[in-house]
Formats: sequence, C-alpha cells, structure tokens
Amino acid sequence: PSAPPDVREGERVRYGASRNVPSRLDEPAVGLATVVLIATDWPEDVERAVRALRATSPEQTSIVVVADDPSDGSASGLDSLVGGDLEVVWTTERLGQGAATNIGIRRASAPVVVLMDASVEPTGDVITPLTAALDDPTVAVAGGWGISSTDLRTFEDAPAGDVDAIEGYLLAFRRSDAAERGPLDERFRFYRNLDIWWSLVLRDAGEGSEPRRAVRVAGIPAERHEH
Repeated sequence: PSAPPDVREGERVRYGASRNVPSRLDEPAVGLATVVLIATDWPEDVERAVRALRATSPEQTSIVVVADDPSDGSASGLDSLVGGDLEVVWTTERLGQGAATNIGIRRASAPVVVLMDASVEPTGDVITPLTAALDDPTVAVAGGWGISSTDLRTFEDAPAGDVDAIEGYLLAFRRSDAAERGPLDERFRFYRNLDIWWSLVLRDAGEGSEPRRAVRVAGIPAERHEH
C-alpha cells in the first residue's frame, strides 16, 4: 500500500507508515508495562494523563506517546514530556487510530502493553492490577471498563468480572500476543469498534478451542473525563 514518506527534521523522524517505525517486538521484554497514548488535538488531556501515570505507576513502567500528526497547538508541549520513561513517536500525516496504535505497540518494550485513552486520569496505580490479571494464562485481555453482548452486534456496559470485550479507555494485553496476532487492522481509522475487534482477536484460541477470557478488573483507580 502507498503511504506518505518519512520525513527527517534534525534528530526527529516523522513516519508515514506504522511499518516504517523500528520495532522492539523481537527484543527481550524488559520492565513491567508499557502504556501507549495517542496524541492528536487535545494536549491538556495528554499532559494530564502522563502526569497522573508518572505519579501513580510502579517503577519499570514506560510510556509511548504516538503524536499522530497533532495540530500545531497540541504538538508544542509534547517534547517537554520526553524523559527517561517516555518516548514520543511522530507521524507525517494523521494515520488514524489503528495505525497509531500499531506504532505504539511496535515501540513497547515491556511484557504487558496498556492502551490508555488520553481522557483517562489514573488516581492510583492502574498498572499493578492489570498486569496481575494477565498472570492468569486463561485471560487474554483485561481493563478498567468492559462490555457484553448477546449477539455481538449491540453491546452494553458490564460489571467487573468476565465480559465479552474490553473498552479502549484502558485495555491491557501481553506484548507477545500482539506480536503473534497483530498488527491491528489499520482500516480502523476511527477508534470506535477497534477495541471490540482487538479484544476478540486476542481472545480467539483457534477453531475448536475455548476462547480465552476478557476480564474487567474491579476497582481500577481511574477517572474518565470527557472523551
């Protein structure tokens, strides 16, 4: 498929396609979890989410912010966030939710990847309970908000416990599963339904096998602001 070119701006490279971003998926996993955030046009949300993650997350938590061609006002503050625990990856054009998520996963270094929407503000440690849920090999995906369905067409909010899918506000899975089952379908340019599709991909254990579980973890200390 055609794609915008990569552009080098001094030390920074803006990527035109997720496949051009150097991948860490073949490297040994290090740390506890990598949180992936996507930045577009709401810089205050991204900064709030990063501050909260840094204040509440255990050691060995890394952060990848994918700057999916953010507007000028949104781009100006991203460089100030960069530190030992945080990397910003830039695109040349707005590639969309699927491609931006793939970029973040390619740069993840930890054994667990946590996709977090910038509208979510952790008020406590969200990483430890999510990684603990994935210690169970029967669990494929865990998160703070889950949904269930009787027909896989319409979905409703579900209480803590086993659910059909995890919402993308806060969604955790193993990096090894992403390497095996990914990349995400980049035709999902908008966020809606991508979380459901990815949850089901992660849960699928193959024809004739019992699907792995999706679990909404109880009591996740996080606040959802306006999305």
